[in-house]
Amino acid sequence: MLNRLIHTVWEPVEILASSLRSRRWLDILLLFGIFGFLFGFLQVGQEWTAFMRPQFEIDLSPWALPRYTFYTMTRGLLAYLLSLGFTFVYAYWVAKDERSEKFLIPLLDILQSIPTLSFLLPLLIAFVQLFPNNNIGLELTAIITIFTSQVWNMTFDLYYSLKTVPPDLAEVGRVFRFNWYQRFKWIELPYGATGLAWNSMLSMAGGWFFLMVIETIRLGNNDYRLPGLGSYMVAAVEQGNRSAIILGLLATFAMVIFLDQILWRPIVVWTQRFDTDASSNRTFQQHWFLNILKESSLIRQFEKWRKEASLRRLLQQPLEKTPSIRYEHFMKFMEQVGPKLSFLFLTAIAVIIGIGSVKIFRLLAPLTSHDWLFLLKADAMTLGRVILSTLLGLLWALPVGLMIGLSPRVLKIFQPVVQIVASFPSSMLFPIMIAFFAYLKISLAIGSVLLMLLATQWYILFNVIAGASMIPSELREASAAFNMNRWQTFKSLYFPSILPHLVTGCLTAAGAAWNASIVCEYVTLQNQQISTFGLGSVLSLAGANGNGSQLAAATLVLATTVVLFNRLVWKRLYELAETRYSLIK
Repeated sequence: MLNRLIHTVWEPVEILASSLRSRRWLDILLLFGIFGFLFGFLQVGQEWTAFMRPQFEIDLSPWALPRYTFYTMTRGLLAYLLSLGFTFVYAYWVAKDERSEKFLIPLLDILQSIPTLSFLLPLLIAFVQLFPNNNIGLELTAIITIFTSQVWNMTFDLYYSLKTVPPDLAEVGRVFRFNWYQRFKWIELPYGATGLAWNSMLSMAGGWFFLMVIETIRLGNNDYRLPGLGSYMVAAVEQGNRSAIILGLLATFAMVIFLDQILWRPIVVWTQRFDTDASSNRTFQQHWFLNILKESSLIRQFEKWRKEASLRRLLQQPLEKTPSIRYEHFMKFMEQVGPKLSFLFLTAIAVIIGIGSVKIFRLLAPLTSHDWLFLLKADAMTLGRVILSTLLGLLWALPVGLMIGLSPRVLKIFQPVVQIVASFPSSMLFPIMIAFFAYLKISLAIGSVLLMLLATQWYILFNVIAGASMIPSELREASAAFNMNRWQTFKSLYFPSILPHLVTGCLTAAGAAWNASIVCEYVTLQNQQISTFGLGSVLSLAGANGNGSQLAAATLVLATTVVLFNRLVWKRLYELAETRYSLIK
């Protein structure tokens, strides 16, 4: 009887242990995750197609937070996919077409400098008119607005990577007679994958920064709020509900950690395969989620089925109609029509800009010289804050980024922490920071610089880490062999190697600071407006009051300032990185 009882109890344990050993639990876990996401997307679809509500009340109960968190995460991911597609097309086009480059790079500077609020209002009006009976217009407005705060640093980084591909890698493409797509797929994109991965994380963080603005749009008597973490936090702050504020912050941390572990961390580990450092002492990081995907029998079976299906299709094709031959014909056709398509798209962009310029000129007509002088003074104040916040970020991000990027052991420890902290939307900490400034009697004129720093410092840090991690170990070993001290090594090796990445980081950080000035110079806390003189506060007030003329004029002044600064400062620094300090020539 005792033996039978032991056998009865032990048999399920053996089955469970066998299942664990066979990794079946990994397949069960993946299936649960897939079905969970499918259910979540069905909920998102129902929210999109629901009738637009004239007034929307945010539910501050803890039970609403998982649903709001998934809505916000979905908007951010869809905006990122849109940003990634734009980056591939725009960066490649600009890097390969010198005629278009002279026009499209300044255009990218201008687009980067346009504040999110300037995109938000026209998009909202247009999409609400297109979809007046459901929430599709509001959702598209939120996604495209998040896209405008994500895409620019990704595009700049991939563009600079395509322009600085080492000559030996480019020679490989010529030897193997790669066409344009093969060069991009096998050489250029892998070379820029590390920097693109880090800037993708920054892009997502940039989208989260404006979360509270994007999801809580109110124009006059119209309520265009969307259910999400941003609107949840705004409602909690307005009502002074401390428990809801804490729950919102915890939900945001949970979302950031989830994306870090399921998306960003695996991507960064995966990009190690593209590292050009061939040193024998190179150590590669591992990640638990990638290991699950590798060990899952479902993934292996799917991969086996895909390869077998591809092989069957290849064997069934006649020899004279093989996909490779059709592929070569298509590639030759694209190379022939590429310049014509480039000219056509360039002409279309110029026409659109011309039409928009006429409409903007009509908006600017009522403004007087006094109005323009006021905007220039506000612009000078914000420019000073942007420069100061960028310099403060550079002071600590440069040494810390080098320390993290040069040491695989330190990178393994601090990279997850940095990713999580950088991905957290710092705008949600603004109420705490404002209360801290009030306690120390720090005016918003000074405090806004620190608020900008919260949003911009990570652009510099991530780009420095990406650049430092790509320095070949052979060069570091050579510097050690010549007994170079720290300053000599920094001056002769580290600084030249990371300078293109550093310029990209500072450029995007300054652009993010300009954009962040909207919410840093004009803060709403418990229905109380706190502001300081600057172009950001002018833009915020113009948007809140529906003053289209002042909004257009302030946007024009801001864009002009950013473009001039980029042309006079950042472009010259990048040219210096390509000529005097380049290690690949």
